[in-house]
Amino acid sequence: MTAIAVRWRAVLTWVQESFAAERQQQALWLPVAMGAGILFYFSLRTEPDARLIWLAPPLIIAAFILARRLPFCGWLCSMMAACSFGFAVVLWHAQRAAPPITPPSRAMVIEGIVQNVEALPQGLRVTLAEARLGPDASTLERSLRLRLRSDDGARPAPGDLLRVRALIRPPAAPAYPGAWDFQRTAYFSGQGGVGFAIGPAEVTPGAGQAPPLSGLRTTLEARVMAALPGPAGAISAALLTGSQSAIPAADLNAMRDSGLAHLLSVSGLHIAIVMSVSFWVCRLLLALYRPLALRVPGKMLAGCAALLAGGFYMLLTGAQVPMQRSFAMACLVTLAILAGRKAISLRGLAWAAAVVMIFDPASILGPSFQMSFAAVLALIAGWEALQPSLTKLRGDRGWARRVALGVMGLMLTSILAGAATAPFGLAHFGRLQWYGVAANAVAVPLTSFIIMPAGMLAALLMPLGLEAPALWVMGLGVEGVLWVARIVAAWPGATQAAMPIPAWGLMVFAFGLCWLCLWRSWWRAFGVLPMILGLSSAAFVQPPHILVSGDARLIAISAADTLFLQRQTGASSLTRDVWLRLYGQTAAQALPAEGSTAEGKLRCSAEGCVVDEGPGAFLVRRGNIMAQCGAVAVIISAEPIRQRCRQSILIDRFSVWRNGPHAIWLLPSGTQVISDRAWRGNRPWVPPPPLPRAAAEPPAPIE
Repeated sequence: MTAIAVRWRAVLTWVQESFAAERQQQALWLPVAMGAGILFYFSLRTEPDARLIWLAPPLIIAAFILARRLPFCGWLCSMMAACSFGFAVVLWHAQRAAPPITPPSRAMVIEGIVQNVEALPQGLRVTLAEARLGPDASTLERSLRLRLRSDDGARPAPGDLLRVRALIRPPAAPAYPGAWDFQRTAYFSGQGGVGFAIGPAEVTPGAGQAPPLSGLRTTLEARVMAALPGPAGAISAALLTGSQSAIPAADLNAMRDSGLAHLLSVSGLHIAIVMSVSFWVCRLLLALYRPLALRVPGKMLAGCAALLAGGFYMLLTGAQVPMQRSFAMACLVTLAILAGRKAISLRGLAWAAAVVMIFDPASILGPSFQMSFAAVLALIAGWEALQPSLTKLRGDRGWARRVALGVMGLMLTSILAGAATAPFGLAHFGRLQWYGVAANAVAVPLTSFIIMPAGMLAALLMPLGLEAPALWVMGLGVEGVLWVARIVAAWPGATQAAMPIPAWGLMVFAFGLCWLCLWRSWWRAFGVLPMILGLSSAAFVQPPHILVSGDARLIAISAADTLFLQRQTGASSLTRDVWLRLYGQTAAQALPAEGSTAEGKLRCSAEGCVVDEGPGAFLVRRGNIMAQCGAVAVIISAEPIRQRCRQSILIDRFSVWRNGPHAIWLLPSGTQVISDRAWRGNRPWVPPPPLPRAAAEPPAPIE
């Protein structure tokens, strides 16, 4: 016993000494714990008690007390406190959000104050606040997004009163149980519904208040697109205003498939260019006037000017999540430069992550937050690890070696950022881009040295009406980027559809990435193991054998690695595309009218299709279902089933009307059926079950 005690004491001493050596890195895990608390809230199936918000303060106090006396216990307590704080923050945001609205099913006259105007390839899309669904209705607490008719000559501006006859629908439900939840996103963003106009819009100028810089954003977008018609103008406007709605779908796909889509989402690269150009231009102007340069702190004034320019650019582009993170880090970097401290560090990234999660906790679920922070985390950690080697290579050699090192650094940056963000892109979009390094090697310098500086100059010259030459230069740069995107996207195998990483696998990978990047001791290498597990997690997940959409107009059957679709008139193309990504497919086959296919696992006739997987399923086309009752585990129909069958599970038009899309697994151990309502549970953003109409009374529950 004495020998065992000595060994345990030695192990504990080693752990304490190793932990003490990582003292500077311990605080970096607090935003990770905060994010874990937010994710725990969203994983619940029922809304937690609002009083749980008050669990965070005592844990925070206990962490402060233990930090001095028992460092390791204090760190564990601080992690629990950060987790509970993240849970409390998102719960507080959920409690104060306005309840969802239920728009009428018929078209009606809608009026509201225009908050934002977005140009589309055809027509305009407006966001309305203080909207009313009818002249006698009360003002809504949530905003509405309307697409105006393409032939509508009205040109509303932010702050105008818009009145139009339109059809409004609530945010769409997930395409399948576990898919991206548009209703949750709308709940936390304050959006109440989306729709389209069926009549001409009436505009009353200047009838209300508009968000800051929204009018300037609209004017800037219109003038850029007028000077640069076509895709180049739409992309130039996106880089200056943050709105991508006017970019044609073909060019968006080319940018995505070539790995250049990040250039369209204004973030760290763009704000770094804006602030660095502002900093050096201000210093140059101060240095040109010698008496002023000798009397004022030029570096301090240039830093303040850069912060003002970055903040203005963030507001102008709509303060999206990547911009919030980028500006928060840019502020810390600028202040560090002015104070003579280390400019770029993981501590600054941790502060930026905490700030974004406090103000917008729901953003942690989106690809923008995840890919943005993963890329910056990998770049900072990679720079810290490789800096000694790169410094030795640089030395005092000539310009040729410096240029070679610059090119190598650009390629290394693309590789690190691409490797860190690829799993998140695969999880959310189900696609891999293989030639992103080659495309970025050309497109990023064009963006940094031509496009963005010319765009900044054009914005400064617009009040004088002299922006045309600068926009012409910007357009040339954008055309060069588009040329690269189209060429690279056309290469064989430029993009590949793949099975997406499940949510749990993505969390495991993210934990491994944080472990690898945040620690500095030798044990950081253990982070590679969960990263590998997360990357391979798709192999451990069985996608549903059958999917039924929320309106039953789209039914998918997966058999022998082939996806078959039954599609009725009016089926959602968006739902179909989401399903294809789930199965890692680029196209699906139509269900055969007759015969056997998929290695005999799918047999179709005029009455329906039999799925010979596990306990089996039957998709009704016409005829009496009683012939299949008890012969298969599940019977699916796009039409209402009014017959009873106690030996099989019945899923029909009324089932999805009540509970949303259904996913069905035909496993040897038994049949598993999950509806969207069962998956999401009772949460504030989940609509209650619909009430049956007298004319369409659903059948009695099936036992």
